[in-house]
Amino acid sequence: MSKTKKFFIVMVLVFAFALVVTPYVYVQINKIVYDDRVTNYLIEEEGYKAEEIRSVKGVWGIKLPPFYAVVVFNDEPFVEYIYFAHNDVLQFGYGISDEGKQKGITEADLKHYVPYG
Repeated sequence: MSKTKKFFIVMVLVFAFALVVTPYVYVQINKIVYDDRVTNYLIEEEGYKAEEIRSVKGVWGIKLPPFYAVVVFNDEPFVEYIYFAHNDVLQFGYGISDEGKQKGITEADLKHYVPYG
């Protein structure tokens, strides 16, 4: 096999690898960016302490918008708050886990819910 043919095969493989890896890297980086934006917003603008936040997880979803963050606070482990962080950070909604519903948690009980509008 000639050097030119080997070089061509290597270049095609490198290009194919880049095509496969690039979308994965894009998604992972954006999940980290959204996680970071929401965490900074909660601590710097909303005044939460890091200890009050159990988790912030960047998510890539099927529906629009494709990226958002899910936040769980230590004092409400059965509630997930949904935040968008495209331009400004905005709490969009919440979800109460089945266990939380069984414990009788309702919207009126939520400590960190900011009604939209």
